[in-house]
Amino acid sequence: MNGRGRAQRFALRRLHDYCQLTKPKVVALLLLTAWVGMLLAEPTRASLDEMILGLAGIGLLAAGAAAMNHSLDSGIDARMRRTRWRPVAMGRITPGQAMSFAICLALSGFVLLHWGVNPLTAWLTLASLFGYAVVYTLLLKRATPQNIVIGGLAGAMPPLLGWTSITGQLSAEPWLLVMIIFTWTPPHFWSLAIHRRDDYAGADIPMLPVTHGTDFTKTAILLYLLILTLVCLLPYLIGMSGLNLGFCWHGWLLKYEERPGQAMRTFRFSIYHLMLLFGLLILDHHWLWRLS
Repeated sequence: MNGRGRAQRFALRRLHDYCQLTKPKVVALLLLTAWVGMLLAEPTRASLDEMILGLAGIGLLAAGAAAMNHSLDSGIDARMRRTRWRPVAMGRITPGQAMSFAICLALSGFVLLHWGVNPLTAWLTLASLFGYAVVYTLLLKRATPQNIVIGGLAGAMPPLLGWTSITGQLSAEPWLLVMIIFTWTPPHFWSLAIHRRDDYAGADIPMLPVTHGTDFTKTAILLYLLILTLVCLLPYLIGMSGLNLGFCWHGWLLKYEERPGQAMRTFRFSIYHLMLLFGLLILDHHWLWRLS
């Protein structure tokens, strides 16, 4: 009985470790933005079956990219307080096991999207995986303080992927959603990087607060927040600027007020900001659609 109990506990721990490899919170946020792209897709109205297949395929590929990141970054993760508890960094899962798991997830997602949704979405999602797992993780992250700016495009793609999963074609409209996430990503991530500056410095990662200092990074955050507000003032998103001003206020406090923990408060607010912004987009779009 004791042996069976230990085996069950081991199996549960292993299941939890593999679940952690997929970065479920990050994938959930990506799927939310992909779902918004599906709901805003024009002129097609998405069916429930189409959305489930699309989200499943995008989610599997995103989870595969996350697991690849764990495998490729295990050495860096082991040197940072924020990430040293991760399964590969702790040695509970080997880099090879994590990579095999990642490839299985990615292949499953690609096959599902290619034959269950459409080839365009499958190849675009695979390209996003390559952008995150290879271009960002292996190259940009280790080479330049602009890593998150350039590499952020891969993480900004889900609204476009959601759109193409329903329409099967590229359009101008979802690129605006991509632009929102693209300009949202630097202030979101740099807020965390300020809070974890010593971690990144110890791991020799050239994040902006490490290479240019926290004060310069705070100024960059404010500038990107202004750009984000301008992006959201484009005609397609008129009336959505109030929420962005809240994010700007947090960036202002980060820059000009020496409040303990403000960097993490800005980071957390950025997550709620994106969720609320995209939620408002859905409500706005479908309310106007009913009136038309």
